Amino acid sequence: MEKRLKVFAYPEGEEPLVHNGPCKEIYAIEGRFIQELQGKNSYLTSDPEKAHLFFLPFSVAMMVTYLYTPGSHDMGPLGRFTRDYIDVISHRYSSWNRSRGADHFMVSCHDWGPHISRAHPDLMANSIRVLCNANTSEGYVPSKDASLPEIHLVGGQVPSVLGGPPPEERRYLAFFAGGDHGPVRPVLFKYWKEKDEDVRVFEKLPSRDAYLDYMSHSKYCLCPGGYEVNSPRIVEAIYNDCVPVVIADDFVLPFSDVLDWDAFSVKVLERDIPRLKTILQAIPTARYLEMQARASKVRRHFRFNQPPERYDVFNMILHSVWLRRLNMIIHE
Repeated sequence: MEKRLKVFAYPEGEEPLVHNGPCKEIYAIEGRFIQELQGKNSYLTSDPEKAHLFFLPFSVAMMVTYLYTPGSHDMGPLGRFTRDYIDVISHRYSSWNRSRGADHFMVSCHDWGPHISRAHPDLMANSIRVLCNANTSEGYVPSKDASLPEIHLVGGQVPSVLGGPPPEERRYLAFFAGGDHGPVRPVLFKYWKEKDEDVRVFEKLPSRDAYLDYMSHSKYCLCPGGYEVNSPRIVEAIYNDCVPVVIADDFVLPFSDVLDWDAFSVKVLERDIPRLKTILQAIPTARYLEMQARASKVRRHFRFNQPPERYDVFNMILHSVWLRRLNMIIHE
């Protein structure tokens, strides 16, 4: 891939909706990826005839900020913008019509990314949708689409210190703190919220420091879905050498084409939340130590680097897209 892949990023469109995106907080990965595919990136080509992939550099998060009227429940303006944008590039370039968008890709970490993609039939059916909301129950297709890790960059900064205390200093079996929303977390709170000294579950903590302290002193970090299936806690857990426990039945984990998530995480079915402590306690210590060591090793695949470095999150995302390009199917 490093030697062959060339990407053409469409120059059409203006900021803030195109060629720009949030580079900090919860949707940071969307803006950071768009930012990296500008200017001097080695994968870029200015000649569409030499491109293997075509990037649609619009930001769904920015569309929501500038086109959506809060409380209106009207996504119409966002859909119209997406259709108009694709109409523009399909009239100016032969590449979209040649493949009906199958060698094109979009990147979105906003929950509404899948909804926006439905605004154009070929974007939904053919294009590679790189989504944080990789939910198979909502139309995500693992063979065509790619799962995007949700990375919460507080203040836009990657934590300067990664890792955490050794296993013998992790005094809690499991930890979670977060809002009570979506279908999974109310069940988690029903059984575990502030009820157990080993499984520490909170709706709110007094500070970010308290949150990180619990995470770094826990063996397992619970990662239940919220409004949607993904959670920034998965990457936060990996950053802190805490084994992720994924509780989201329909979630396709990022980079699962090449990463064996069973080697460094635990999957708990939503229906098994009442048995959470029993499931985790049943994992042998040797197995836990293996998973923690492997979580530490895969951390580099979820790191932002400027400029990007081999095997980091930017390159892993492109690799996921490249694999789907190699298996491109055009749906009539």
